Amino acid sequence: MDIIVLCGGLGTERDVSITSGTGVARALRKRGHRVILADLFTGIPGEIDPEALFASPQRDMEYSVSETVPDLSALYEKSGGISIGPNILKLCKAADIVFLALHGGDGENGHIQAVFDMFGIKYTGCSSLCSSLAMNKGLSKLLFSSAGVPTAESVTLSRGCDTVSPYLPCVVKPCSGGSSVGTSIAKTREEYEAALKLAFKYEESVLVEKYIKGREFTVGVIDWQPLPIIEIIPKTGFYDYKNKYQAGLTEEICPAPIPESDAQRLRDCALKAGKALMLDSYFRTDILMDEEGNLYCLEINTLPGMTPTSLVPQMAQNIGVDFGGLCEKIIETSMRKYDGSSDYKRS
Repeated sequence: MDIIVLCGGLGTERDVSITSGTGVARALRKRGHRVILADLFTGIPGEIDPEALFASPQRDMEYSVSETVPDLSALYEKSGGISIGPNILKLCKAADIVFLALHGGDGENGHIQAVFDMFGIKYTGCSSLCSSLAMNKGLSKLLFSSAGVPTAESVTLSRGCDTVSPYLPCVVKPCSGGSSVGTSIAKTREEYEAALKLAFKYEESVLVEKYIKGREFTVGVIDWQPLPIIEIIPKTGFYDYKNKYQAGLTEEICPAPIPESDAQRLRDCALKAGKALMLDSYFRTDILMDEEGNLYCLEINTLPGMTPTSLVPQMAQNIGVDFGGLCEKIIETSMRKYDGSSDYKRS
C-alpha cells in the first residue's frame, strides 16, 4: 500500500506524535509498504510529485520524547494561524490511506478528520464526530453518565467563571488535552488555585474532577476486541507527561494481576464507554478501580500513543502481535469505515 504517516502538528503532544510517527513509518516500510512520513504543520514545501516520493527511498528517522512539554511559541509565530502545511492534502489524496500518528490538538479533536472527509481521504482511527466527542472530557463524561458508564463526579469551568472547587482533593486538567499536559492533583485550596492557573495556560475550559484513590488500568480495543489489560503504577507521583514517556519511571504490568472477574468488568466498561461515544476502529480506555472495587472511566484515547513506551503496542506484544503487525491491524480495521461494514461493530 501507499501510506502517508502523518505526525507532528502544533499541539502540546507534538514530540509524542513525531516519535509515534517515526516508529510507525519504519515498521510499515519493513512490512513492504511504500511510506512517506509527513509533519502536518511543516508539510513538504515546493513542487512535488507524490508518485515519485512514494517510489524514492525514504530515510528512517529516530526521535524521542523529551522530559518536558515542547515550547511551541516559535512555531505558532511562523504558522500564521494555518495548521496544515504545504502539500499535505495533495500527498494524502494520493495515498491509499493516511495513518494518523497525531496526538491531541488538531490530530485527535476531529478537525483533520473532518477535512479529510471533505476531500475523500481515507485515514486510520475514529470518525471526526467520534474523535471530537472523545477529546472533550467534559462532554464525554456527560455521555458516559447518560449511558450508565461509571465516571467520577466533575464540573467544567471556563476562564473567568467562579473558581471555587466543589471537591478537595481533586484533579484539575485541560478539558481537551492529552498526555496529562497541564494536569495536577490538588489537595488544598492553594494547590487548587495553582492547578487552575496551570490548566488555563493550555485551554479556555478546564475539568475539575473528584479525586479517586485507586489502581489505574487501561484497556485497548481494536475492532471491538479488547486487548490484554495493563495496570499502570508510577514509581513517583501520578501518571503525568514525564512518567508516561521516560523509560523506567512507571511500572506497566501486562496482563494486569487481577482476578478474571475484575478483568471482565474492566473490558465491559471499556466497550460500553466506546459505544457511548459511537467509536469505531480502535481506541484505549483509561479506568480507575477504587479500594471497594468500584470502577470509574477516566477518558478514551482515540489515537493512542505508538511510541516505544506506549501502552497499546505493549498489549499487542503480549498476545504475540509485533509492532508492524499492530500497525497493519489498525489499517485493516480502519478501512472498514469505507466498505460499508462498520455498523456491525455497535450491534
